[in-house]
Amino acid sequence: MNYFINKEGLPILRRMVKAIQENKSYLSDVDGLIGDGDHGMNMNKGFSLFGDRFADQNINFTNGLDELGKVLLNEIGGSMGPIYGTIFMEMAETAGDAEVIDLSLFSDMLSSGLEGLYDIVDARVGDKTLVDTLAPACDALKDALNEKKTFSDAILDMKKAAITGKESTKALAAKYGRSSRLGERSRGVLDAGAVSCCIILEAIADGIIDLCKKDET
Repeated sequence: MNYFINKEGLPILRRMVKAIQENKSYLSDVDGLIGDGDHGMNMNKGFSLFGDRFADQNINFTNGLDELGKVLLNEIGGSMGPIYGTIFMEMAETAGDAEVIDLSLFSDMLSSGLEGLYDIVDARVGDKTLVDTLAPACDALKDALNEKKTFSDAILDMKKAAITGKESTKALAAKYGRSSRLGERSRGVLDAGAVSCCIILEAIADGIIDLCKKDET
């Protein structure tokens, strides 16, 4: 199928929570190389809070994104709370109470998350932030939509673009955040936000592909 049913989207949210929990130490290790090393701890706190409160409730994908965004915005420290909170809440608002989510709507959702992020940060592609992961992922979905690809194929393209974008941050010098103080010395290390964004997008991708396969059976 070229869509998944919104009310059946809880497994995607659970995948997101599990992915962050499983990579908590890795994210902090990456962050610790050029930052303050608390990225994994903060992300794990927010996603785990959401998981404890909502993972067993009858909540659809878009409402879950909104609730996750609120938790991250209001209850975790650091800069990532407002950043991810904004992304997820903008995604949820774009979809509203849609019964099904297809490629066109999901592309709009992710693009809205990026545009919402642009409203609160100055970082753009090439500045060694999660934008380097998220923007290419959005572009991949738009390209797939124009090429009339299936939802599953488009999601795989998104996943590949996110991974490539994340890897690109290794060669970049940081321009924002604590790591920007290192200047050229920040090259050679992945950006922690780009890594966590990639982990989240991969989890979303795998969850969507599973739901699309489920609808085919």
